[in-house]
Formats: sequence, C-alpha cells, structure tokens
Amino acid sequence: MDLRLPKPVPDQKLRRAEALDALDSVLPFDRRDFLAEFLTDDDVATLRHLAKEGIGANSLRALASDLGYLEAWSLAATGFSLPWPASEALLIKFVAHHLWDPAKRDVLATHGMPDEVAATLKAEGLLRVDGPHAPNTVRRRLSSWSTLTGWRGLKGNFSAPGLRSAIKLAVRASARPRGRKSKKAVTADILTALLKACAGDRLVDVRDRALLITAFASGGRRRSEIASLRFEQIVEEDPVPADPKAPDSEKLPCLSIRLGRTKTTQADSDAFVLLVGRPVTVLQSWLERAGIREGAVFRGIDRWGNLEKRALTPQAVNLILKRRIAEAGFDPMAFSAHGLRSGYLTETARRGIPLPEAMQQSQHRSVQQASNYYNDAERTLGRAARVIV
Repeated sequence: MDLRLPKPVPDQKLRRAEALDALDSVLPFDRRDFLAEFLTDDDVATLRHLAKEGIGANSLRALASDLGYLEAWSLAATGFSLPWPASEALLIKFVAHHLWDPAKRDVLATHGMPDEVAATLKAEGLLRVDGPHAPNTVRRRLSSWSTLTGWRGLKGNFSAPGLRSAIKLAVRASARPRGRKSKKAVTADILTALLKACAGDRLVDVRDRALLITAFASGGRRRSEIASLRFEQIVEEDPVPADPKAPDSEKLPCLSIRLGRTKTTQADSDAFVLLVGRPVTVLQSWLERAGIREGAVFRGIDRWGNLEKRALTPQAVNLILKRRIAEAGFDPMAFSAHGLRSGYLTETARRGIPLPEAMQQSQHRSVQQASNYYNDAERTLGRAARVIV
C-alpha cells in the first residue's frame, strides 16, 4: 500500500509558503518550502500568532520543525492531519511508533513503527534512524504538541495516566546509551588546526575564522546563539591586563557580548560573556572587512563571494564547522557544533580553571552538566586509571 504523503495542490502550497514568509527571520527559506508541504492553514496561522506574541526565535523554530514532523507522521500513520486536540490513543500510538524494544522487533515485525510508515517518512527525508528514537526527542515533540494545543485554546491529554505509563515503559524498553551531541570535543589544539584551515584571505575565510574563535572563546556558545548574534549585542570595553594577577601588565582588547534571550537566559537578562585578546581582533577584522555595522554578525556568502543580508542558520553553523574539520584532516562525523561548547569546558578543566569561573563564561545553569566535561578531563589526566601501567 502506497502511503506517500499527499501533497497540497500548487495554489495551497504557494499560499502557505507566502504566509510563512512573515517568519523569514526564524525559518530559513528552504525550510519554508518544506513546511508548506505538510502544515495546514491553521498550523501556519498558529505559528504566525506565536511570532506576534514574541516567542523566542529558537523556540519558534523548534516548534515549527516539530509540528512539521508531527503532521507528516500523522498523515503517514493514520491518513489524516493531526486532530486538535489529539486523543490519548493517538498520543500513545506516537510513543509506540518511536520508542520500542529492538530485541522484540527482531521476533515481532509489528512491534514499533510500521515499515510502511517508516519508509514514507524516510522518503520525505524526515526519518534518519532505523532504531527507536532518543527518549528526549520524543518528549520534546510531545511537549511541542502540548504547547501548540494550548495555544489553540484547547486542553490535551498529555497528562493522562495512560500516556505517562506508556512513556515510562517505552523508555525502559528502548533504553540505549546516551550519546553526546558531538562525539569529540573541539579543544584548543583542534581549534588551532581549524583556524589554519581557514587562514586564507577570502571573505569566507575571514568569516569562518571569526565564527569559530568567537564561538569557542565566548564560552562555547550554542550554534543557535552564534547564528542569531547581532552587532548590537557587542559592546567595546576598556582594555584589560594580559595577566589578571599583574594589573600593570600588557593591555589586551576586550569586548562583551550581551546574550539577551538564550536557552538559559531571558531577553531582559543582563547576562554577558567576554572576549579578550586575539578573539577580539579576529572578530573586529571580520566586521570591518564585511562592513557590518548593524544586524546579523555572521551571514551567508554566496558562491561568488558576495555577502548576503540574511543571517546564517544554526544548521549552517554546524556545516561550516564540519567543512573546516574535514579540511583540517579530521573526521567530520566525529564532530558537531556542540563540540565547541564541550571543548571549551574540557579545555578550561585541562588548564585548571575553577568550574564556577568557567561556568560564568559558558553560562551553564547546571553544575552537574558542566562538571561532566571536567570529570572526563580530570579522569584522563589523573592517576586513578594509572595504578598499573
């Protein structure tokens, strides 16, 4: 049975794509066309309403992506668009299709996501895994589903005992080791190699150097924060001493980056991080070369080397890192943009910088999460594993 997702007629798709143009600061152009394939008119109206209500760009981008997936899954699994509100049975079906026991699937073909549903989603480029999803991914999509239900003025079944029980049992059945967002950390030595890989004088080289060193030195900023960084967030500060313990030592240039709304801070937060020394000069060189005096700091550059007005997307930041990783002779599959974040904390641990000081720069809220990188560095450099060598 062919369960390929039904396409909207051209006029419907064009109308939805044009409606999504209002969200062009949040949704990349290519994502606009993708979402127009699956979202209903009501879905588009909901997203535009959320944008007007001032929801954060990253949150709106995640909601739009999750909604697109949920609509596509519903069409493939049931033949219909998402009902609002969704029944408890449909929510449990979603959990059963995405969290399941691989061992049981080997002896029971009907366990987990049906093959025809998986094939349909893979054909649309929406499903990239053969096994069960990560529990956090499923929880996030259910959370997005719940949020969108609430914004429509409806009450969902997301707190139903049956759903909570299904999630708990499914997580236990599909348990798998939690992988890191980046298998390897971009530590200072790897960053040095990356900067050498983009040491040329092309505009794209100047941009990539500034992007990589700014993301790392500012505490390992998330790719979404780097993509959304604006010139107005950068404040020139008084020069600071090269040696904090010697106030009269050589002075280094200093900039502060006002973070505004991030994953761990609010828009009206006073949170900021500092850039000192070489990262300042590299970033300033990019701004001067590109003639950027307002708006997005890191922007696209077309194939002819022309600077675009549109900011880079978080996905583009990740691709830039992977491209430079490959050019530096490393395996791009082993690294992602999150490696800049984990690499910063790993490097501070190696250099004996106290965790609270490092967290001021990285803006981690969770000591436990931040200390994981410290623990890994200390274990590899410590004596406990060297009792017998």
